Amino acid sequence: MPRKALRHALLALLCLAAAGAAQAQWKWRDAKGNVQYSDLPPPPGTPEKDVLQRPSTARPTIVVSPVAAQASAASAPKPAASAPGKAELEAAARLKKEQEGEAARQKEEERRVAAQRRENCARAQANLRDLQSGTRLTRTNDKGERVFMDEAQIAAEVGRARDVITSECK
Repeated sequence: MPRKALRHALLALLCLAAAGAAQAQWKWRDAKGNVQYSDLPPPPGTPEKDVLQRPSTARPTIVVSPVAAQASAASAPKPAASAPGKAELEAAARLKKEQEGEAARQKEEERRVAAQRRENCARAQANLRDLQSGTRLTRTNDKGERVFMDEAQIAAEVGRARDVITSECK
């Protein structure tokens, strides 16, 4: 007999477990007013007010017949774009501010580069004038002594000055 009692207890336990799953079922009132229970959603066309219970994971379903859907789609105005939320507006404002900051940094860098080019151009032009003036030019050697430049050194310096003028004086 103990085995038979154990079987009955096990069967009762299984029935209780199945009853727990039954709590997550659909419950609705049919067209005749009778309450229906099922693990499937109510048939299409059941009004939303007649759905009494749905599983916690189920979402309300909206069933529209194809003919009604076409008619309502043709007559309904096109929905306007939804207004952006506060977070979207803040993100857009931050993005715009970052872009403006980057544009300002880029403009400042362009101004700095242009000023440096003008300065390089002016120095190269002054250097070329000095080299072509015919006066004797000196340089300081590795020992710290003043040494006069010869014609070959002057010609090399003239070439470098002209290269700088070509690249910087645009």
